Amino acid sequence: MLHRRDLLLAGAGLALAPGAALAAKPLGAANPIVDAFVKDQGFNGVVMLGKAGKPTYARAFGMADLEAARPATVDTVYGIASISKWLTSTTVLKLVEAGKLSLDAPITTYLVDYRADTGAKVTLRRLLSNSSGVPNGFIAAAKTDPGVLTRDLPAAEAVRRYCQGDLAFEPGARFDYAMTNWIMVVAAIEAVTGQTYQDAMRATALDPLGLKTTDASQATATSPRLAAGYASVAPPVRRPNTRLSFTNAGGGYFSTASDLLKAAHQIFDTNFLAPASQTALRTIEVASDSYALGGRIRTLWVDGKPCPAGWETGNTAGYRSVLGHRFDARTSVVILNNTSLSQKTLDLFADQLFGAVTPA
Repeated sequence: MLHRRDLLLAGAGLALAPGAALAAKPLGAANPIVDAFVKDQGFNGVVMLGKAGKPTYARAFGMADLEAARPATVDTVYGIASISKWLTSTTVLKLVEAGKLSLDAPITTYLVDYRADTGAKVTLRRLLSNSSGVPNGFIAAAKTDPGVLTRDLPAAEAVRRYCQGDLAFEPGARFDYAMTNWIMVVAAIEAVTGQTYQDAMRATALDPLGLKTTDASQATATSPRLAAGYASVAPPVRRPNTRLSFTNAGGGYFSTASDLLKAAHQIFDTNFLAPASQTALRTIEVASDSYALGGRIRTLWVDGKPCPAGWETGNTAGYRSVLGHRFDARTSVVILNNTSLSQKTLDLFADQLFGAVTPA
């Protein structure tokens, strides 16, 4: 585990040489912060650091497939889970810019068959910030019928079956990380584009961003480049990895470290998004969870100064991921793991790599 001494030494080193973890050097060069973490945690996965979308450090550790003894590489594909939400939010914002969607129109504007009473209160802004109040009928249904977890449906049908419950709270009142939010987003995207959600994501965001390996298709999910997800490594115990198309917005995508590094730069640092969309993506909607649209906004304390950052994380089927991006320095940290390390451990590791410490 991370030790306080390690954190202090790492912080001191970065204070003496600001940005040392992100300095230009050979991509696979020794990095004492990374090397200590890998040794301490038995880390399997990829660590990539970068500035303005270009890697400054990139290295893979351990195995992508333990049983086959297939090593991880910097190009290995991992499940990115809830980072899918951030990419989906980016797609929605591009569709808002095109005049096809609105963050604040009633969801019945797009889902015309949705119940009128609650639909008049629910908006895409509330769905994208997990604060809609729509109860998680998907998980409720799975408790009585486990087959729900393996039964794929058109998104509109999934909305009809799982997203029609009475509101659990008034939209915007609190945070609820419910899959039903994202099922409804999928249906809305499909309704206004006339495409499948995956095709709309590809055409609207993924291709324009140049994210060639980021995908949710079964072809990617069975690719020889994909890391297997594990619940444990000794002995190896794999986690099931069933994918349903109507849940892909909430956590169904796979990607590589280089694609995520590129996405952070393109989305946050360039004019890919219009100023109003950029503001929306960085505005915290639910203060209790520092949650904006599809991801969190954190303040990192580096060299005694507050540095706002986008912070996306993912946790599914043995895959763990962190994508952190400092807005001021345009520096990014990407961590991908396939052996169920704790999210808190990876977040603290990312903090170290940014040279961030908790203020006194």
